[in-house]
Amino acid sequence: MARIRIEPGNGLKSVESIKSLRGTRESLALTDEGNSFGSDSELNGYTSERQTDKYGFIGGAQQYSEQSAEDIPPEVLRQREAKWLEMLNNWDKWMAKRHKKMKLRCQKGIPPSLRGRAWLYLSGGKVKREQHKGKFEELDRQAGDPKWVDVIEKDLHRQFPFHEMFVARGGHGQQDLYRVLKAYTLHRPEEGYCQAQAPIAAVLLMHMPAEDAFWGLVQICEKYLPGYYSVGLEAIQLDGEILFALLKRVSPLAHRHLKKHKLDPILYMTEWFMCAFSRTLPWASVLRVWDMFLCEGVKIIFRVGLVLLKCMLGSQDKLKTCQGQYETMELLKTIDTRYMLEGFLVREIIELPLSERDVEKEHLAQLRRWKETRGELHCKSPPRMHGAKAIMAAEPPSRQDLRQNPTIIVESSLATNKDVEGQEEDKARIKTKEQKNGKKNGTPVASNPEPSDTSTKPSPPLKDTPLQGSNQSLISTEHDTYL
Repeated sequence: MARIRIEPGNGLKSVESIKSLRGTRESLALTDEGNSFGSDSELNGYTSERQTDKYGFIGGAQQYSEQSAEDIPPEVLRQREAKWLEMLNNWDKWMAKRHKKMKLRCQKGIPPSLRGRAWLYLSGGKVKREQHKGKFEELDRQAGDPKWVDVIEKDLHRQFPFHEMFVARGGHGQQDLYRVLKAYTLHRPEEGYCQAQAPIAAVLLMHMPAEDAFWGLVQICEKYLPGYYSVGLEAIQLDGEILFALLKRVSPLAHRHLKKHKLDPILYMTEWFMCAFSRTLPWASVLRVWDMFLCEGVKIIFRVGLVLLKCMLGSQDKLKTCQGQYETMELLKTIDTRYMLEGFLVREIIELPLSERDVEKEHLAQLRRWKETRGELHCKSPPRMHGAKAIMAAEPPSRQDLRQNPTIIVESSLATNKDVEGQEEDKARIKTKEQKNGKKNGTPVASNPEPSDTSTKPSPPLKDTPLQGSNQSLISTEHDTYL
């Protein structure tokens, strides 16, 4: 059986045989000894004394640093939050008529306070959840297949062990991760569990409750990356060939070098693609990549891979240091931090001219080649959806499906004061009217109070609230959902 071990870098350590990948998913073994985040003894030293960074990490390679991330001024963040709240409140209209603007806002980065909700809307997980109410609870109550439950339990402590959610064995983060992964094996028993799904689910859980993370995982596995986690790993091998073919256009020098040394794409891109770079990049870059990935689809994952390969192998000077297969693999395992920094990487991703049409065209070409050399695919995957717009077009939601159900309510003090004043004015107006009618007719006449003006008016815009002078960025002064 082939074993792929994750090293404290960015890539894959070793593969005994590529052919064995065709037969089993167990070949993607994220082993303890190769775990990029250290041993259990190391983890125990971080549980209480170390402070968390802005993303919740208490250590490890993905911890925040000033170099790896870009800080956004609070006033800019507040403006973006207000814009995203307006989009989320009118999601269907934005998707239908202003999708390009939405794409630009995803490229700029989703505000942290709204990222979880935005991801759920972009992926179509919100609609799935509304259309299958009670489904997750039903799956959660079931025991699960012992075959998958055992593997899942062994994998829990390996997922982001330097993050505060998952640092404690048996803590709430690991419990929720277990629930989500177990529910997916019950939802898709023919697919079961693949170890690369665990980091995907963990990233989602960092931003949303377990039920939402489950539906987000379902959408990623079924719409964005169909077939990636199925038996045989055929879809990921096919995408590896697509990546290699696209590299010839983007960086002919890098393509020639990899071809010369017979480096199969599955050697260096498996973890990148199957984990959507969540175990490779600095965390600020991971979040920005996911913002774009969930909006635009798998072409973003291809772009990231192409950018990294071009930067690491795209010049003669860089190739002087890797004259053989081993040296090249070592180079791709330890990607230069400069190329993974948020600002540089996002700019390169946006500027790289690769469309979904390019990906699909190459997909068809590689599929024909696959059939000629290996025969028919054993696992028939559903067609890939290229981003939020394609998903919504394929399964149009109702307005009810998109309606927001807040779990946390933040009331505007200004709006509350207006409500109180309006109620007092209504009472005074009714009392005066009753007194006049009583004098006219000699008997009091019941009157229906007029509705308060504030009940029909929207909450005041963010700039008019007393929060304007604060440096603290809040999601909204209106009703809001999970933060």
